[in-house]
Amino acid sequence: MTGHLMARLERHQIGLYLLAIIAGAGIGLLVPGAPGLEVAINPVLALLLYATFLGIPFAAITRAARDGRFMVAVVVLNFVLVPVIAYGLSRLVADSPALVFGMLLVLLTPCIDYVIVFSGLAGAASERLLAASPLLMLAQLLLLPVYLLVFIGPEGLDVVEAGPFAEAFLVLIVLPLTAAAATQALARRHRVGARLQALVQALMVPLMMTTLAVVVASQAQLASEAADQLLRVVPIFAGFLVVMAVVGALTGRTFGLDVPSRRALVFSGATRNGLVILPLALALPASLALAPAIAVTQTLVELIGMVIYVRLVPVLVPQQRPTPTLP
Repeated sequence: MTGHLMARLERHQIGLYLLAIIAGAGIGLLVPGAPGLEVAINPVLALLLYATFLGIPFAAITRAARDGRFMVAVVVLNFVLVPVIAYGLSRLVADSPALVFGMLLVLLTPCIDYVIVFSGLAGAASERLLAASPLLMLAQLLLLPVYLLVFIGPEGLDVVEAGPFAEAFLVLIVLPLTAAAATQALARRHRVGARLQALVQALMVPLMMTTLAVVVASQAQLASEAADQLLRVVPIFAGFLVVMAVVGALTGRTFGLDVPSRRALVFSGATRNGLVILPLALALPASLALAPAIAVTQTLVELIGMVIYVRLVPVLVPQQRPTPTLP
């Protein structure tokens, strides 16, 4: 019964995710206390990632961590190519320092959480992205101040704190990963562990729907209050997704990666760490008060974009057909 229900949910998951986004927007705009749901973002994300990690054999993660070519490709894409693209796009709103800062803050930080979920849905090597998460987190923490200094000036250095990044890494990566490893170990020895693993994995689609609804509902009012300004960055964030689909695919081909790794690279370059940097954005001075709304807007655009990416990336990076042998 559980397997049948899980199969039905997976067949209709894209539509269900879009429904969750729409429902979250409705709740966020109509329910006065909806912004309070912000405190639930990290818990629901942690549960979603726990379920995701349960489906990835830890032996595969260990092998992925030794894939030097993929790791170099991830670093080059996210910390060499993306900054150039992000800065170029920021010139489209150069007349507004607040918009420039908010855009760069979110576009310069690669995602470490739900990218693993969406990439897995597209047949990407999600275990490689999981293995790359510590490197991505450390690199963005070290390089974000440098990029802000180069692109904006000295004032960009004063607003970057390690706390939100460290907390997100602990809550969204370390704890779910540890819990998943413990559950897998229990499942190999006891029936109760196997049942728990099966139950949690069966809840993947509902957990993703809950995450999308909570994120959108908690931030919809904030985004609506600055709608006139945010409308300027919506097409830019959408354009970023389009550009990164091509750049990510070409980078993967340049590095000679296999198809699952190339798909993973496309997702890594396109997804940004909006949820992680949101606490940092909320703590910024009044002159940069638009930054949280910009981060939220990018997340909303990206969530819709990821639903499209799940269908688009397998077409953009198709499975290689075996070369026919001569009779």
